[in-house]
Amino acid sequence: MEKEKLLGLMKGQLIVSCQALPGEAFYDETISLMDRFAIAAQRAGAAMIRANGLRDIQAVKKATGLPVIGLIKKEYPGYDAYITPTENEIEALLSVHADVIALDCTHRQRGDGRNTIEFMTEIRRKYPDAIFMADIAVYEEGIAAWKAGMDLISTTMSGYTEQSRLAEKPDYQLVERLSQVLTVPVIAEGRIEEPDQAARMLWKGAYAVVVGGAITRPQQIAGRFVKTVKEADRMLLKERKEMNDRDRSEKIADSEKQRGVDKHAE
Repeated sequence: MEKEKLLGLMKGQLIVSCQALPGEAFYDETISLMDRFAIAAQRAGAAMIRANGLRDIQAVKKATGLPVIGLIKKEYPGYDAYITPTENEIEALLSVHADVIALDCTHRQRGDGRNTIEFMTEIRRKYPDAIFMADIAVYEEGIAAWKAGMDLISTTMSGYTEQSRLAEKPDYQLVERLSQVLTVPVIAEGRIEEPDQAARMLWKGAYAVVVGGAITRPQQIAGRFVKTVKEADRMLLKERKEMNDRDRSEKIADSEKQRGVDKHAE
């Protein structure tokens, strides 16, 4: 798909990340299950899908016809990054016609002797027609990716590297700062769990919003409910104990007071 058309489809829209990793309930070694999640997202109105691995990318494209942001998670010795870390993954993603290629553009160690800026510069030269999404963690990385020619800057890695601050809430500040200076779209991604948070990202300048786990990871969603319910139960038990202790103290005080009255009456 042509870049301008793709950007038009994406603007102001929700992108749903449909991913499952080994060990998760919806990961299967033999078949892709992510196309089911992608169909649900499409019916809800999502404009694009973000998917991991060739099999899932192909399944999602076939099932929905939606544009796909593709990536391959692969670990290599000497590499801190594992989201599309080398040209091998880029070539593979191009072979299955991923509309956008997402890759880790944080300034961390690479095992090929190049730094991240050199890698971005090289792939921009080598794949001039590819549309690249730079997954970054901090402001300086976003600026560097823009200068290196990346087409989209996404805050995917904010809070997940040593250089970025760990937080429970989305990084509104990073999206706002980047949106104020970059001339390419800034995509908000990371820890967005509520519709209001996604909407707030657009007000902060995001071109589009990516939401994953809050929509497509039932185990993670259920885990939040379980944690909240258990905490409420713990607080309720504590409150009941405190009430029982107060009632017991009051009864003891009343009993002692009554004994004092009875003794005085004698």
